[in-house]
Order: sequence, then structure tokens, then C-alpha cells
Amino acid sequence: MRQNTADYRYLFLNDVPLMDARAPVEFARGAFPQAENLPLLDDRQRELVGTEYKRSGQQAAIDLGWRLATPEVRAERLAGWSDFVRRHPDGYLYCFRGGLRSRTTQQLLRAEGIDFPLVEGGYKAMRNFLLDELDKQCARLPLIVIAGHTGCGKTELVQQAARAVDLEAIARHRGSSFGRTGREQPAQIDFENRVSIDLLKLAQAAGTVFIEDESRLIGRCAVPPVLQQAMQGAPRVLVEESVEARAERIVRDYVNAALPRFAGSERGPAEALGEELRNNLGKIQKRLGGLRYRQLDEQLQHANRELAASGSADAYIPLVMALLGEYYDGTYDYLMEKREGEIVFRGSFAEVADWLASKNPR
Repeated sequence: MRQNTADYRYLFLNDVPLMDARAPVEFARGAFPQAENLPLLDDRQRELVGTEYKRSGQQAAIDLGWRLATPEVRAERLAGWSDFVRRHPDGYLYCFRGGLRSRTTQQLLRAEGIDFPLVEGGYKAMRNFLLDELDKQCARLPLIVIAGHTGCGKTELVQQAARAVDLEAIARHRGSSFGRTGREQPAQIDFENRVSIDLLKLAQAAGTVFIEDESRLIGRCAVPPVLQQAMQGAPRVLVEESVEARAERIVRDYVNAALPRFAGSERGPAEALGEELRNNLGKIQKRLGGLRYRQLDEQLQHANRELAASGSADAYIPLVMALLGEYYDGTYDYLMEKREGEIVFRGSFAEVADWLASKNPR
């Protein structure tokens, strides 16, 4: 029989499957990448038991919990738990603190002849472990920040590096007002947990870790302050591309590559994408100023019509060049002034790609 564990490092380094016995509302606030929510109590039951605990104490709450566990509820829970154990015989279960809910789940499983270990300390202990590791790795790992103006290919370069943390992939967002990917962003806690786990895994071997220069927010996900501080002082690689090349890359990524996710739209992919682009432009209306915003919006509507009529995205290029020159480049230059790390290499996208390959060969 496998024993309970408090080896959190092992769990995260090996992506050990985890059964989360907390209520769905707790799971939604934050969990771990390898966790699956199979609650002992649903949200309403948890609320009732919690109220009873405050009013009458632990035993009264336990008694209420057992009364709520009707034969139908038990059968449903056991079916889900048993299926998880069958799929993940090497897994563990946890609740918030590794206490009553975990042990009750174990007890119910044992009554069915199934022994399944739990994580001692539960979610709270694992979360604290990851927060501690995030602090440690941000202080220890040799980071190099890949920097450069919007559209220079920083994300592609991070993805090409052998040892890197892709913050935008974890956040499921490209980082700008136009950065939606069509996928729901993770909860802030989920984002932090995943970043910490990725850094923990990278720390198991020597070598530089590359990371893309980001502002504080990537969509709604905030880069943890300890990582922001580490990035601010880290050495930088500066990618330098012409505004034309950057505009072409942005149109490729934000228009051509984005069209397939609108394939099911009743109005058609081009029309649906065009509406999203106009909504995104509206997010920076105040910073552009009323007159300039209206001019750029007209230009955007023209490009949208061209895309719908001919399938060509070329009309977006001058619009993007204008946005880069009048808004994004100035904003990025302001942020760059706050960076403290030395520039260890600078060059075009291709030159930086070659430099990365030489420093961190796959």
C-alpha cells in the first residue's frame, strides 16, 4: 500500500496526477496543472457544513456532512473517485489542509476496497511550497530577458530557446490590447503556480533561462512581483527589426493566424475577427485621442472590408505601422528605460535566433 506524502517537490517535478477534493468554487480560485476536481462536497454542501461548524462546532458539522451524503450522492462521488484511481493509480488526493475532507474521502474509498494516499498539508502546503520556490528560483536562476519592440518576434525566440519560460503561453494571452487568443485565461493563482513549477523544473539542470520582456499584466494575469524584479535587473538580448517587418509579423499573427478560431461564426470569420479588432482598438482610444482614434478606426474598417472581400490582409500593414510608431513603440521605450540589466547581445530576429542556438543548443 502506498503511503501518504509530503514530498511536494516530487509531485510537481513529475506531474503526478492529483485528485482535488475541495469544492468547485475553491478549485476555480486556484489549483495545480495536474489536478482534477472531484469534490467531496459541492459548493452548496460546503456552505451548509461551514455554517454548521461555526454555529455548533466540528462534530455537528461532521454529522451534517454524513446526513448530506445520501446513497445517491455517495454513489456519484465514488464513481468519480474510482474512475480517477483507475486512470491514475500513481496519483494522490488532497483537500485544503489535508485534513477532514481528504481523510473522509480516503475512508469512503477504503470501504470500497480502494487504498489511495493523500497529500499531507493539502492545497495550502503545496501552494506555500510553490510560492517559496518561486522566490528561490527568481533569486538563483540565471535569467536573460529577450527584449525588443512589439512585433519583433520575442515570443517566437522564447519558444525556440531550449530553456525558457513562455509567460504568454501560460497566460493564454499575447500581452497587448489585441492579445486575446480565444482561450480563457487562467486564474491568477493558477498562473503563478504554473510559472513556479516551470522554473522549478528548469532549476534541476544548469544553464541560462530565457524569458520574454513583459509589462506587469499579460491580459488579466499579473506577473508575480518577485519575477518582475528579477526580470528588471536581468541581462537583456535586444531584438531589432524594422517597423515594416514588425508590422508584417503582427498581421500574420493577429489576422491571418487568428482567422481559423472564428471559423464557426455565422457572420463569417473575417467579419467576426474585424469586430474583435475594432473592440480592441477601442481599448486604447483615450491614449490615441479622439480624432486620431476615429482616423485609425476608419482605416481598420477599410482593412476589415478588404479581408472579407478578397481574403487579403495587406491593408492592415499601414494601420499597424501607424499604431507601432504612434503608440506601442513609445510605451515600450518608456518601460525599457526602467530596465537595469545590461544588453549582452543585440541584432535582428535571425541574428538573435542564431545567438540563442549557440548559447543553448538543443
